[in-house]
Amino acid sequence: MKTILLIEDDAVLRENTKELLELSDYHVTTASNGRLGLEAAITNTPDIIICDIMMPELDGYSVLDGLSKQEKTMHIPFIFLSAKTERQDVRKGMDLGADDYITKPFEEDEIISAIESRLAKAAILKDRREAQNPDSDKTDTLRNLNDLKNFFDDNGDLFDYGKDEQIYKEGQNSNYVYLILKGIVKCHKLDEKGKELTTALHKVDDLFGYTSFTQNIPYQETATTISETSLVGLSKNELTNILNTNHKLTLELIQLLTDDISGVKNQLLEMAYSSVYKKTATTILKFADKLNCKPKEPIKISRNDLASVAGIATETLIRTISSFKKQGLIEIEGRNIKIIDIEKLKEVN
Repeated sequence: MKTILLIEDDAVLRENTKELLELSDYHVTTASNGRLGLEAAITNTPDIIICDIMMPELDGYSVLDGLSKQEKTMHIPFIFLSAKTERQDVRKGMDLGADDYITKPFEEDEIISAIESRLAKAAILKDRREAQNPDSDKTDTLRNLNDLKNFFDDNGDLFDYGKDEQIYKEGQNSNYVYLILKGIVKCHKLDEKGKELTTALHKVDDLFGYTSFTQNIPYQETATTISETSLVGLSKNELTNILNTNHKLTLELIQLLTDDISGVKNQLLEMAYSSVYKKTATTILKFADKLNCKPKEPIKISRNDLASVAGIATETLIRTISSFKKQGLIEIEGRNIKIIDIEKLKEVN
């Protein structure tokens, strides 16, 4: 059943037309003014729109203009329904991109015939667009980050790595953006003295590896696995094309990048001003979260990785976790750490 959006401010005409169309086996949604109609079309994309011209808040011309600027609504068939019968009014509507123009009062056969004709034309044009761009249907339906991750799963290249393997190195061409299917990845840099600083930890379902979508900028850090890891990678060019046609998804990715920047700033502040004890406690808790460890489940992580994330020397870290052990906050089992009192560990200053 095709869906028609009927935008009409006359309540009686709106309800009568809705009933007429429903009797012809169409699903009809309505809006009482142009602003509400435009919002409805963007929120729940109909198969065809029938719209009055003279309405409060937004007239029909403005509705059509607004729809033509949205990727998801620009191809919806649009029929003006109006008492305005002057030639210049009809011409203005058609010049804006309307598919048809029906004057009030109208006959039932007239409006049904116009709808059927425009839906058929729209189907033909859609087939033509898809034939010219076979992947358009796949990417046009990506509305949020979950949809994007599913697209990675279905279309990305699969990569498997063992523990402590390098995925890419700082300075290499940034060809891929990655999604983690299994494992943990650390991104890190070396200072001028060769000391490693971990800039980010990424777990299952995280995206990483993005630099610039508009410039050919190489990777700004090195990415290495902490455990056995499986990734899917999507080429940066393909991801850029997706973002160009999915503005809502672009905004969600911007928010993700903003959160990443905030996280890095907080990490830098912590490294600059927090005590060694606070840095170590926070890092242990961070690894427990990234590894999805249950209470008192051992954290399998190297001392070097802990020290790198905390931004302290390995020797200093070892002395600090020994102190935590004496306080009963953690237990040490070989190379593994088990959190005993998570609340007290959170309170360490």
